[in-house]
Amino acid sequence: MSGQAAAVIEVRDVSLGYGDRVIQRNLTFDVRRGEVFGILGGSGSGKSSLLKAMIGLFRPLSGRILFEGEDIVTAQGEDRLRLLRRFGVMYQSGALFGSMTLLENARLPLDEFSDLSAAEKDLVALAKLNQVGLLAAARRMPAELSGGMQKRAGIARAMALDPGILFLDEPSAGLDPSSSAGLDETIRELSRHLGITFVLVTHELQSIYAIADRCIMLDGAAGTTIAEGRPADLRDHSDNPTVRQFFLRQAAPAPGTGNAAR
Repeated sequence: MSGQAAAVIEVRDVSLGYGDRVIQRNLTFDVRRGEVFGILGGSGSGKSSLLKAMIGLFRPLSGRILFEGEDIVTAQGEDRLRLLRRFGVMYQSGALFGSMTLLENARLPLDEFSDLSAAEKDLVALAKLNQVGLLAAARRMPAELSGGMQKRAGIARAMALDPGILFLDEPSAGLDPSSSAGLDETIRELSRHLGITFVLVTHELQSIYAIADRCIMLDGAAGTTIAEGRPADLRDHSDNPTVRQFFLRQAAPAPGTGNAAR
């Protein structure tokens, strides 16, 4: 994708925390239209809190989160609902309802937010399942499917209302390497052919190298962003030892050992 694409999300001076505990300060970055953007970091670095703030489930301590110039932090009423419908979300587990078929799961957003007829809803849901390679499984139950298929069904449901942006929380978590690679390919194809902007929260480096155009890395100790750029560039050229350790899968030095682990 072009590096000159316009920003569809602008995060400006956002600080996150719970009570008196601040976990991230002054986060500032853009997500560009049509790119696959990764949010990386170790456990406890604030990745999930940032995702929740970006989708309106968690109010930042300060700062702005703009979707094409409109701030989801301060939006209220119908303005907020309109902003929320600009994006879809797939949570880590896929969050499918086990008592419903894939078709019924994919229809849920349409049942809630559209005035389409039942037949029209089915057509849209089937189209979304087809886009993730699950048309033949539309009448099956989630328990009958592999973990990778469940994740793809979760993406189909997130696409039901044709959002321009999809947020994915740890999409590869719990998948075997083959299923993870298949999911990566689905994300890449949707980005390439439909122009969907993806924001991924993950720590799966293999997936990040395969699909992410750019990423940021949060650090719990620093309490802010310590890297931004193309994953391979950060791996090969960063002068920050924490960034290098993360991307090269190196253990952090033990206390008192200096640079022994580098």
